[in-house]
Amino acid sequence: MTLGELLELTPAGTDAFTGAGHEYPWGGLYGGHIVAQALRAAAFTVDEGFLPHSLRAYFIRRGDNTQHVDYEVDRIRDGRSFCTRRVVARQQGDAILNLEASFQVDEQTFEISPVSTVNDFPSPDSLSDNSWMPFLSRRNIEIDDAYATSRGGLGRTAAWLKSSTELEGELLNRCALAFLSDDLPTESVVNADRRFRKASDEGRRFSASLDHTIWFHRPVVAHEWHLYEMSCLNYTNGRGLAHGFVFSQSGTHVATVAQETLVRIRPE
Repeated sequence: MTLGELLELTPAGTDAFTGAGHEYPWGGLYGGHIVAQALRAAAFTVDEGFLPHSLRAYFIRRGDNTQHVDYEVDRIRDGRSFCTRRVVARQQGDAILNLEASFQVDEQTFEISPVSTVNDFPSPDSLSDNSWMPFLSRRNIEIDDAYATSRGGLGRTAAWLKSSTELEGELLNRCALAFLSDDLPTESVVNADRRFRKASDEGRRFSASLDHTIWFHRPVVAHEWHLYEMSCLNYTNGRGLAHGFVFSQSGTHVATVAQETLVRIRPE
């Protein structure tokens, strides 16, 4: 199965769709899998010319990777420039994710883009492969002390990511970015404190994504390398807030990502 095939949902009634599951190493569904399929389901119900500019998703239950996922779309609002959709993802009748997405028609304005990437990060072709699933290719970047806190947080984590196969059209490429964007946030929270890293090495760390937000700024070609970077901005009550950016290989800022992730340390 390719990522494109994973995004090929089956109609299952009025504003209802079904997506395939996929087996991941830890037994549950990868969060980006559900977010990307939910965004695709929402997009089926909007008029041509509307593209997602933002989404917010809440993870409710752990998904079963051996089962399909049902998506129910609620048409919250249709406007001339913007439209809003709510999607509930279910397995065997139980909600596992709630997503809201806003879509916009193209609007020509001047641009402001003050956020820039680090120019001297190593290129993806110079790095070894760290891919862990068939849908993506990943090249990890070692962050030294000079850049570890340069975004104002801790645990800065960066990797070059791309989809394993080419996708047609801007919509599917934004869905692919949504899929890829869930790969780093938990790592940045864990990297923010040595106690998390120690617990991870000892098998005493539990983590789970709580919510996930993406703002799409510019066109993306997901099968080309993009730099994904995340930093931990806060940790309290077991919740770590990660925030970061997605850049094309030329340095264009294409998206901003934020996620709260639950990180717990089990007692020894």
